[in-house]
Amino acid sequence: MMRHIRTRAVIATAAALIAAGTITAGVSTASPEAKSTKPTNAEIAGLFNGWKAALATGDPEVVADRYASDAVLLPTLSPVIRTDRAGIIDYMEGFLAKKPVATKVQTVIKVLDNNEAIDTGLYEFQLTDPDTGVVSTVEARYTFEYEKVNGHWLIENHHSSVLPAAS
Repeated sequence: MMRHIRTRAVIATAAALIAAGTITAGVSTASPEAKSTKPTNAEIAGLFNGWKAALATGDPEVVADRYASDAVLLPTLSPVIRTDRAGIIDYMEGFLAKKPVATKVQTVIKVLDNNEAIDTGLYEFQLTDPDTGVVSTVEARYTFEYEKVNGHWLIENHHSSVLPAAS
């Protein structure tokens, strides 16, 4: 009987140590994002300016760097949904040939937590036809879903569609 009690005591002690070690390991390996502070609306709004500056480089690789590796892009001027870096670069090659200049018209920002935020609203693009040089304006709605990954804000989802006519 005494041996049975000691065995149960050893097992209980071992289980407690494993549980404590697991909890301690979880605390000690917490990601830096877990300790970050909630971003301000101004910080999230500034992410658009970074994207706009990437467009101005004319380099689709630089623009694609603003997106997460598994980002989804529903682009303004294409019916094809882009779900990886290669697809985003492919779309941006044609889009950047039009020398887009983006300007926000209206924005609504929702900070979800320390590492996620949504910027949605209306923007317009000045686009230059590469063949004729004619400049046109495209009014569109947008949604950028951002996620902070390894200390950097990246676009997880980007939806942009031509603004429908008022009814």
